[in-house]
Amino acid sequence: MAITNKEILLMADVVSREKDLDREVIFAAIEAALSTATKKWHKDEINASVIIDRETGDYETYRVWDVVDDNFEEFNNNYHYYVDEAQKLDPTYDLGTVIKEPIEQAEFGRIQAQAAKQVIMQKVREASREQEIERFQEREGEMVSGTVKRMERGDVIIALGEAEALLPRRNQIPMDGLRTGDRVRALLQEVKSTNRGPQLFLDRVSPQFLIELFKIEVPEVGEGLIEIHGAAREPGIRAKISVEAKDKRIDPVGACVGIRGSRVQSVSNEIAGERIDIIVWSDQIADFALKALSPAEIESLLIDEEKKAIDVVVSEENQSRAIGRGGQNVRLASELIGWELNILTDEEAEKKQSEEIALLVEKFKDQLNIDEDVALVLAQEGFNSVDEVAYVEKQELVEIEEFGEEMVDELVRRAQDLMLTQAIATQEAQVPQADLLGMDGMDDETAQALAIAGVRTMEELAECATDELIEKVEMTEERAQALIMTARAPWFE
Repeated sequence: MAITNKEILLMADVVSREKDLDREVIFAAIEAALSTATKKWHKDEINASVIIDRETGDYETYRVWDVVDDNFEEFNNNYHYYVDEAQKLDPTYDLGTVIKEPIEQAEFGRIQAQAAKQVIMQKVREASREQEIERFQEREGEMVSGTVKRMERGDVIIALGEAEALLPRRNQIPMDGLRTGDRVRALLQEVKSTNRGPQLFLDRVSPQFLIELFKIEVPEVGEGLIEIHGAAREPGIRAKISVEAKDKRIDPVGACVGIRGSRVQSVSNEIAGERIDIIVWSDQIADFALKALSPAEIESLLIDEEKKAIDVVVSEENQSRAIGRGGQNVRLASELIGWELNILTDEEAEKKQSEEIALLVEKFKDQLNIDEDVALVLAQEGFNSVDEVAYVEKQELVEIEEFGEEMVDELVRRAQDLMLTQAIATQEAQVPQADLLGMDGMDDETAQALAIAGVRTMEELAECATDELIEKVEMTEERAQALIMTARAPWFE
């Protein structure tokens, strides 16, 4: 017997309500199941399609063929028509057309009906899972909570309602010890398509996961009264976060710690007992660095803003505390503030400073043609380059005890002359030579771009490799090869 239209409509309504799925999804699943059953029931090898009327539940069964071109490698007479053969049946048939021929509806016994039901439910589960995953696509970067379902070669599969998410081994806290049935929180890191369909990927080791935990455990953070500017972690071991109160009446550290440490302890328990340092954020980098390196006591800081690096000077007794076990403290502090931190003892700092001053003295002597004493004064007064001497306020140099006004004028003149000479040399170095400009296949724009990249002559172009040239100037591989071979032509004459 065939499935009746009433049974189809009833199935669509019931399953749609139970699974909270669109009726169209259910109809599509039933059509797929009936098509599969029809192919198995038919005595010949065929491809079948079933179309259900969404209003009445009536359905029609068709045998179908796809129209393919002559080069289609998987051609099968039972499933395909070549274009020329199809057009003998109907001139309107073209490549990609699906030819349909009505056939008898399949008769279903108890076993066939059960098999069809299983196919329908499988399709429904797949649709339900994909619908559930679609709900998560707008939640990337948010906290989710689920139950550990099973382990797969070190990865953890977590059930998030109907959807399943993957917590890869690399995104697990080493001390997690997760087991089947455990409730677990994680950051929804990514929703992406894979060969097995949409997949949710979770994370428990990123700094953002720690920040999201504080948003949950500390109401002031969740409400925006306290801002977490950043976090740095060694998952399961130690972390640092920087906080700022938007309301000056709030103690940001105290609020995050909680009464008797209850709030920070709740966060720590979720991440395998990770120790968390809570630091007050500051827009003054020196102050921020001092706080980030706590509990170490710092003697002085030498800040290089250009390199975003700080030499942190500590006593020998405080060196190990500042560095931390395995470099942990300084590494996390550096990551938190976004600057490179170098821990030095007094002796190491003095030695480094002496070496840097010696290099500066030699540079000033050579570039400004001055004696060592004058160069040493410039270095000791904090001048790091000739351009600083050239463009500093004259009064700042005049106020140096060892310098008189006449000496200052001469120093500034020499520095400015050097800067002008360097600027002219740079400009000349970026001018293409006549042989390059006149080369076959060359245009002015490309020649100028090559000169700026350091290729000013045909000889210099001839010595370039293709990939090297493409890195210097944007062009196709074919054009790069052609230019290089033209430049090399004189080599073979």
